[in-house]
Amino acid sequence: MLFALEGSRGFGESVAAELGARLADHEERAFEDGEHKARPLESVRDRDVYVLHSLHSDPGHSVNDRLCRLLFFLACVKDAGAARVTAVVPYLGYARKDRRTQPRDPVTLRYLAQLFEAMRVDRVVVLEVHNEAAFDNAFRVPTERLGMHRLFVPELAPRIDAGHPVVVCSPDVGGVKRAVRFREDLALALDRDVEDAFFEKIRGAGELTLGRLVGDVRDATVILVDDLIATGSTLTHAARSCREAGARRVLAVAAHGAFAHGAQQNLGSDAFDRVLITDSIWPVKIDREALGGRLEVVSAAPLFAEAIARLHGGQARAS
Repeated sequence: MLFALEGSRGFGESVAAELGARLADHEERAFEDGEHKARPLESVRDRDVYVLHSLHSDPGHSVNDRLCRLLFFLACVKDAGAARVTAVVPYLGYARKDRRTQPRDPVTLRYLAQLFEAMRVDRVVVLEVHNEAAFDNAFRVPTERLGMHRLFVPELAPRIDAGHPVVVCSPDVGGVKRAVRFREDLALALDRDVEDAFFEKIRGAGELTLGRLVGDVRDATVILVDDLIATGSTLTHAARSCREAGARRVLAVAAHGAFAHGAQQNLGSDAFDRVLITDSIWPVKIDREALGGRLEVVSAAPLFAEAIARLHGGQARAS
């Protein structure tokens, strides 16, 4: 059984369609004092249940609202006798706060994992986390990390010019492993060599203060690979630096478009030829038309449908 909570229903319907199934019925009710309740309207007893909800803010709910609704519904389904409950969370909010950077800092990702465990979920499925090692260490229940390279490589490979070099570039050192995995898949798809590059950067008080390109991008199609776009300042800095270093085309891919103030201006930069995101967060916070077609949305529904089908059938996952 697949449920999709309010605010994620569109994505849930896409996943259900890929599975050749339907979304199970449920009720969500708000009360005058701001509290709410949610319950399944069909029996879940002894069923294999998947509950889909992305943890981001939108005009209707904060990330905290969405988190509470998901946690309460997961627990409700478990209490109703489900044999197995899987939380399907395309975008996992709070995952970026995975370590202490100042004295007495919270490790919010670990606290988030403990909340899921307290609801007695059997598994958590996410798309492209910020730090894989930190994510794996935070959770004590089984998890599945779906890689965005499986969505973007087939999308980009046909667009790559045969007569010029290709470079996959990470906008920071922390994302190098993600970029390497992307490069390896792209090289297989193109059946030719693809080079690496990355940026060294220093942040102070949340601001990008320095970035140095390591790698050769002259006359190359450069693909910048990141997990998330917030303001877009990091990607824009990287794209401009690649242009200054002689890149002929700059494409950017990110799993999650969690657009914040400044993203509209940054993504409108002529340093980008294209910016691709998934629909893990539908881009309601940005004017796509004003970007002149520069921003493209690639659906992650087929990837999640495949993961759910494999988990339900007991098959090994394709990461």
